[in-house]
Formats: sequence, structure tokens, C-alpha cells
Amino acid sequence: MTFKLMKLASQSQLSSWLPSIHPQVWIFAIGRFLSEVGTGFTLFYAPIFFVNQLGLSATSVGVALGSASISGIVGRIAGGSLADSEYWGRRRTLLLATAISAIGSLVLAATNNFTSLVIGSLISGLGIGFYWPAAEAVVADASQIDNRRETFALAKLTEGIARLADNLGLAIGILLAGFLIAIIGSYRWLFVIDAISFMVFFGVVYVGINETEHQQIEESEKTELFTAWMAVLSDRRFLVYIAVNIFFTIYISQIHSTLPLYFKNFVLVESTAKAFTETTISGLFAWHLVFAIICQLPVTSILKRCSHTLALTVSAIFWAISFGLIWVSGIAPSHHLLWVTLALGVFAVAIVSYTPSAASLVTELAPENQRGVYFSINALCWAVGSFIGHPLGGWALDQPQIITNSYWLGFILSVAIAVAILQYLNRILAE
Repeated sequence: MTFKLMKLASQSQLSSWLPSIHPQVWIFAIGRFLSEVGTGFTLFYAPIFFVNQLGLSATSVGVALGSASISGIVGRIAGGSLADSEYWGRRRTLLLATAISAIGSLVLAATNNFTSLVIGSLISGLGIGFYWPAAEAVVADASQIDNRRETFALAKLTEGIARLADNLGLAIGILLAGFLIAIIGSYRWLFVIDAISFMVFFGVVYVGINETEHQQIEESEKTELFTAWMAVLSDRRFLVYIAVNIFFTIYISQIHSTLPLYFKNFVLVESTAKAFTETTISGLFAWHLVFAIICQLPVTSILKRCSHTLALTVSAIFWAISFGLIWVSGIAPSHHLLWVTLALGVFAVAIVSYTPSAASLVTELAPENQRGVYFSINALCWAVGSFIGHPLGGWALDQPQIITNSYWLGFILSVAIAVAILQYLNRILAE
């Protein structure tokens, strides 16, 4: 009876929030969904294609994919400044980002060697760099209501809806990609489809997204570019958050680049003593994202009652459990598929408890007229995480299997450091 009452109360509270969500969030979520369908075609299959089909080493592929972080840093810095500019704004920055990303996907589709892989990665990284500060700022702008405390709770839910669209699109893209590879056996078409999805996203933004109200700031509140960046870099609370956020982005990079290749080349199906097929990997990551979709709004609704640091600490604990299960899947004598399935399920909870809380914390810390710059630096964490995580994962996969399996234990130890930083952040936020 008590559980039923709690469930009804939770549903009532969630439904009360939905009318407050700006219509542009729903339009933007549709665009993100369509774009992520294309991304799902390539996200988990790119390292398998470049290593097992083109014959590049896992380390070189990790370095090439990590090189996207270099251009990504440039894009994030420029994108944050453009998003805050009254002469350019969020909308134009998003249009520029989707156009560049489409070009990058077409270059990757034509890749035949390490050099062209690096060029395609650099272009794609630049597009992603321009995209995230503007995308996060659009969602944050649409999360503002009169009550400050309610604004931050609504920001978590709004960001949760945006992430829900991302995960749903990725899940569908991954499943379709698995079937497409099984039918035609060509990975290159996956990148072409990804480019098309970016073009569709361009159309949604062009037609359906209006410039948000950040341009209506009074003249006295406007800040020179250099002064804005200096103000952000002197924000001690934000810099501590950035330090711990890099840990999370390194963890996420392992899911995107290291785990697909690890499942393909190192984890065997005991009934056949062979590696997982592309169809199996497709099903596994689709399960991961479907479970993330199922958990997204309930987890977001639960954690909106928690402080940001507590929500991120919960996420860190789930990350540690996930890496432990991956380690077990590599050394267990049997039931490898079961261990991997459990690990990807826990990874899903770790991600959906991380992303809305991290974004809403940045919204809380950032002054409205500097929100693009704050989200730009926040997005740099993803570039740094990829720059570290992709080559590190590639190096681990090129080592003897005992080292590769032990690689996951290092991440469990790193979670303890992340939790310690979060406790320090909680203390200075309280001050």
C-alpha cells in the first residue's frame, strides 16, 4: 500500500513538471533523436571496423579517435563564445555544428588508412565541439522558471528528457546497424547514414528552433570575452567540478571505443568458443541503451531530490560496480554473456544518474550571461576524457590478455578518487 501511494505521488509530481517544459525542448529532443539514430550506426562499430577490417592496431585507432579531442577543444572554446554572442547565438552555432559533423562522417566513410582516419576524426571532433555548448545552453535556457529551487529540479528533468531522446535514437541506430552489417557486410554505409542523420538534424534546427532569450540581457550585464573566460577560470567550485567530471568522461569513452572491441576480440561465447558476433554486440549495446531509456526519467525524478554531489556520488558507485562486472566477464570460466549483460545494465544506470545531474550543476554555477562559456568548459571535459580514454583503451587492448583484463580494475580504484573529490566539492558548495 505504501509503495503504491509513493508510486502515485511520484507520477503526479512528474506530470506536474511536464507542462512546464518549454516546447522547444521537445522539438530539440526530436532533432537529437533523429541525429542519434545515425550516431548509433557508427558509435560502437567504428573501432571494430578500423581494427578488424582496415587492419590498424587498436592503439593507432585509439590515438586517431582521441585526436578528435584536439579539434574538439577548439570547437568547444569557439562554440561556447559563439553561443553566448548576440550576433551569432545558440541556433547558428548548432547549424554550423551539424554541417561540420556531416562532412566528418563522409570523410570517415571514405577512410582507407591512418591519415584519412585522423582527418575524419578531426573534422568530426570540431563539429562535436561546436555542438555541445550550444545544445546544453538551449536546454538550460528553456529550464528557467520563477522559483530558483524549482528551476534546478526542472533542469534535471529537462536534461533527462533530452538524454532520453539521445538514448532512444542510439538504441534504434545500433539495432539497425547490426542488421545492416549482417545483410550487406559493409561498415562504410554506416558512416554515410550518420552523415544523412546530421543533415536531417540541421533541417530540424533550421525550421523548428528559435534563438533563445539569452540575447535579451541588459547591456550592463554583457561581459567581454576575455573577462568572461577569466571569471570562469577563477570559479573554484566550477574548477573542482571539472576535475571530477574528467573522470566520468574517461569512463564513458571506454563504453564507446574500448568495450565494443573488447567484446569482439577478448570475450568468448562459451557454447562456441568464439568471439561475440556483430549481431550479438548490437543486441548488447541496444539492451544497454534501452535499459537507460527505461531508467532515465525514474532515476532523474528520484535524484532531483538529492544534491548534485550526492547524485554524482551515486553515479560513481555504479561505475565501479560496472567495471567490476566487466572484469568478471573476462576472467569467468562461463556465463560470459550474462556478466556482460549485467555490466551494460549497470553502466546504463551510471550514465543516466550522471548526465542530468552534471548538466544541472553547471546551470546552477553559471551566471546566465556566461552560460555558454561555462558549458564550453564543461564540454571540454569530454574532449579531455576522450583524449585520455581512447588511446589508453587502445593500448590496453594491444597488451597480453592478463593485462587487458586487469585494466578494468584500475578504473575501480579511480572511482575512490572521484568520490573523494565530490565530497570536497560538496563541502565548498555548502560554504
